[in-house]
Amino acid sequence: MSDNNTTTNNQSSILLLLFTLTTFFFYNATSVTYYTDITVLKLLKQSISPNSLTPGSCISSWDFSYDPCDSLFSDKFTCGFTCDRVNSSNITRVTELGLDQASYSASLSSIPWNNLQFLRSLDLTGNAFHGNIPDSLSNLTRLTRLVLSRNSLSGSIPDSLSQLGALEEIYLDYNSLVGPIPGSFRGLRGLKRVELQGNQLSGEFPDLSRLTQLEFLDTSENLITGRVPTNLPSSLTEISMRKNLLSGDLPGEILRNLPFLQVLDLSFNQLSGLISASFFTHSVLQQVSLSNNKLTSIEVPSGLGADSGLIAIDLSNNELSGLLPGFMGLMPKLSALTLENNKFMGLIPTTYALKMVWAEPGVVPFERLLLGGNYLFGPIPDPLMKLEPGSTRINLVDNCLLVCPNTVFFCQGGDQKSVVECRTSLGPVIPYN
Repeated sequence: MSDNNTTTNNQSSILLLLFTLTTFFFYNATSVTYYTDITVLKLLKQSISPNSLTPGSCISSWDFSYDPCDSLFSDKFTCGFTCDRVNSSNITRVTELGLDQASYSASLSSIPWNNLQFLRSLDLTGNAFHGNIPDSLSNLTRLTRLVLSRNSLSGSIPDSLSQLGALEEIYLDYNSLVGPIPGSFRGLRGLKRVELQGNQLSGEFPDLSRLTQLEFLDTSENLITGRVPTNLPSSLTEISMRKNLLSGDLPGEILRNLPFLQVLDLSFNQLSGLISASFFTHSVLQQVSLSNNKLTSIEVPSGLGADSGLIAIDLSNNELSGLLPGFMGLMPKLSALTLENNKFMGLIPTTYALKMVWAEPGVVPFERLLLGGNYLFGPIPDPLMKLEPGSTRINLVDNCLLVCPNTVFFCQGGDQKSVVECRTSLGPVIPYN
């Protein structure tokens, strides 16, 4: 059986060599496009499943009786790649390959990608390419942008991609990739954007602290375990690790090491314990989502968040208890606060009502205040009762408020908790009649 496989592989290699030589001798005298690039484009078209090669798509227009780069954007090569002259001769090379989202189906391993030696951008987004990510991509040493998003790729992320020393952006999101995020990525010092969301990647997060130019990191919707990493590049401005299996305490030092961070999303994990005051004192951070975890308490910052740059906070669906954090009504830029479905009790802070209705000069009013699904009791602050429907978004349903009539827009969409449930949960805290 092994001899038969060897014979088959040898025959395939010979056929590929003959194909390349034929292309070279046919095009060398007259072609503007370098012969190896023509070979790759031809093999790419040939490898596409005929059922997925639809009329009107880029690749269906490719007619190799004409020179590709010399006929680009004509009716023979309508789209799909760009070319540039790379030296003083008339020879041009394919420098960008970006296919339309036409559900092309093929195995990437069947393409000799290493022949596109001047390729700077490869974008195959939104198709049906399948199989493993081929090691031959690692020879594209000029590649700055690799986009394989929303295909059907499987297997692990190969360590060989760490040889792409010029790479600045990598998009492998929404495939079926498994295994860990390669620690070898730390060698890609020029990376600015990494998108790995929507796969089945597992294991703990690797040390990527050496990626000193990394600005955007998204590893959401995977199976990553362990603690929230604290050894992240200080250059990051946006991090999303939502919908993973991260557990343990939420480390406050994560923000002290990220001075430029603007967006942090750690929702839908298994984080527990205290939310550090550092999350409310960061001067650059604008959005933080820690919803759908098991967090239990909030540390009040010494300055009451007066220097915070936060615009939106989402702490919904946790196990937070005690009184509502009144200091959040004093945060000058905060316009969206979501604390739904926790175990908060007590009165609605006056600071919330004043910020929503009579915000001081220089203070942004609440545009969204979602407090439903807690154990808040007592009267609704008078300023809130003066709000008109459509003026803002506020929700107070499913609490223990004495009066929250359905005629008021923020009491619509659900009832208050029953007397029995409120008595059971609040005990002797209030006289609930």
